[in-house]
Amino acid sequence: MLPCAQALVTEPVQIFFIVLAIILFAPLLLNKLKIPHIIGMIVAGVVIGPYGFNVLDNDSSFAIFGQVGLLYLMFLAGLEIDMYHLRLNLKRGLIFGVLTLLIPLALGIFTSVYLLGLDWTTSMLLGAMYASHTLLSYPVAARFGITRSPAVLIAIVGTIIAVIGALLVLAATVSIRQEGYFNVGAIGLLMARLAVWVGALLYLYPRLTRAFFKKYSDKVTQYVFVLSLVFLAACTAQLIGLEPVLGAFFAGLLLNRYVPVGSSLMASIEFVGNALFIPYFLISVGMMINVRVFGDTGTLAVAAVMLAVAIAGKWLPAFIAQKIYRFDGYSRNVMFGLTAAHTAVALAVVSVGYRLDMFDERILNSTIAVILVTCAIAPIITATAAGRLKVKMLDEDGNDDALKHPRINNTLIAVANPVTTGALVEMAVLMRNARGRHSFYALHVRNDNSAASKTLSRNSLDTARKTAASADITLKTLDRYDLNTVTGVLNAIEERDITEIIFGMHRRATVIDSFFGSKVEQLLRSTNKMLMIVRCFIPVNTVTRVVVWVPAGAQYETGFSRWVRAISRLTRQIGCRVIFCSPADAQPLIRGVIYAENYGIRCEFRTTESWDDFIVMSNRVLDDDLFVVIGARAQSVSYHAEMAELPAFLQRYFAHNNLMMIYPEQFGEATALTSFTDPLASDIAATASPVITRLRNRWRRAVSK
Repeated sequence: MLPCAQALVTEPVQIFFIVLAIILFAPLLLNKLKIPHIIGMIVAGVVIGPYGFNVLDNDSSFAIFGQVGLLYLMFLAGLEIDMYHLRLNLKRGLIFGVLTLLIPLALGIFTSVYLLGLDWTTSMLLGAMYASHTLLSYPVAARFGITRSPAVLIAIVGTIIAVIGALLVLAATVSIRQEGYFNVGAIGLLMARLAVWVGALLYLYPRLTRAFFKKYSDKVTQYVFVLSLVFLAACTAQLIGLEPVLGAFFAGLLLNRYVPVGSSLMASIEFVGNALFIPYFLISVGMMINVRVFGDTGTLAVAAVMLAVAIAGKWLPAFIAQKIYRFDGYSRNVMFGLTAAHTAVALAVVSVGYRLDMFDERILNSTIAVILVTCAIAPIITATAAGRLKVKMLDEDGNDDALKHPRINNTLIAVANPVTTGALVEMAVLMRNARGRHSFYALHVRNDNSAASKTLSRNSLDTARKTAASADITLKTLDRYDLNTVTGVLNAIEERDITEIIFGMHRRATVIDSFFGSKVEQLLRSTNKMLMIVRCFIPVNTVTRVVVWVPAGAQYETGFSRWVRAISRLTRQIGCRVIFCSPADAQPLIRGVIYAENYGIRCEFRTTESWDDFIVMSNRVLDDDLFVVIGARAQSVSYHAEMAELPAFLQRYFAHNNLMMIYPEQFGEATALTSFTDPLASDIAATASPVITRLRNRWRRAVSK
């Protein structure tokens, strides 16, 4: 029960100022003490709360913002998961989930019956409290950059299993308490509602999100839409008898595909959550903790037993999982740190038990003690192990050499007008190399000093700067006066040591105009740097597949590994699969680049034997695909005479498709390539149907004429 005395501060403006001061100064102070700032937020909540100095009252505002912060925390956990690695660790996560559900449940029932003297029904309810946990220290793992490690992914899957299992035990216990027997029908109905709820969200959310993002590109509108879906999932989960945190987490998993990690939308979501909502939740947790319970000897004894069970019940599953999967001690401690904290579901369980007169005040106060201690130790354990696990991950990935000799990327984005600038910058940012040094330049070239020309240049460069800044990327703008666009770009390439250039696709103004335009054609003849020409009719985060056509001999070009890495980074960001249509001898080398860099993307291969197979692509590339064509400059190794027909073919058959033309760097320094054969990779045989065969023969006759 909360104290009756009125808080010292009751004015809304003053309350909000105190909360912001805590959010600002707690991390600054505790970073110097090498203590996770999460603990500082919780301790500050204890100090200013009703059980501390009673500066602020734990009123409805903290209840609302605290609940929103918890949902936001679970949503971010689902949104930041690497879905590829999650699938790889799904089986192990399910096993760990069963362990972290059953072991605390069994320990809780045993100790409650034989040490605390509770009946079996009450012991089952208390066991559900031990089995549940909250990913309170997930922000610590995210800050250390280990969210793709197997330990974190296994702990996340285990959280889903443990929370669902704890809620089922809660429902069964309440049914026994109220009706006097175990109601199988009630549990079956809950499972049926859960199945319908999951199926409905799986069907509706991807379709709604893709349609909305295609129609509305404003980031504020997209942000509000995403949050609306999150809280809709939380509300519907609560309506069917589950905890809202499960709905928020599941919404994060479903929206994961449409919010790339490096996008401006993701930066906005993380900023708002980490700056306001999640700290509010942590402070509200601290305000619920009553440190005065430690003054009662009887409560201390019960609290000691419950705390021992809570810690042992979560440490033993992590220890067993470590032995089964042969993890190191750091991974075990990360799994334990992520699953050790008890907050939301634990409070829900004991609140139900207290309302049904199954728990007395000793159990209620001892639960508060368990929440206090576990919320304090979980971030410390996670932070201590996460730093060492990150170092080990870098050593295993071979990134120590990359740190000593970082790969340098300097991307030049040629912008012509504000309308197309945002999409070009966003595409370039999604291909950013996060493992090396990557610089971005936006260039607008003008050949007159008129006011209209200066205004167009300024607006284009301002749009580029704002788009990059929204994704937390520094972009340098270049307003250049030169003889013509090509000369300006060439001079900027030499001055800034540019490694790749991104252009927007040329729009034909007259009938005799070429497909790429005279500027791009002249630039291809004047520089050997990698050139990317982009045209997207839909937002890049709504692309369903990336289809890459690779010509014969492309692996012999010096820029081969650079364009493979660029496509792999893009695919990894937007979370879709990539299909390489290439000759058989190039496929092991493409795999070698992907697996050497450990991109972890879903890649498939289709074998193309000759230029004639290119006609097949027009029947297989869909409107929601991004079709990437690897070109070749004249007189290069991979250039073939048939490539002269490429612009006309693209104009005829791919005029309405999302398209990217890549001309690799040529005649530069070659990178050593390693082939790789993955026994688990899916190679799709390019077996042509009779219709496709007739189309191919018709194309051959047309070319021969």
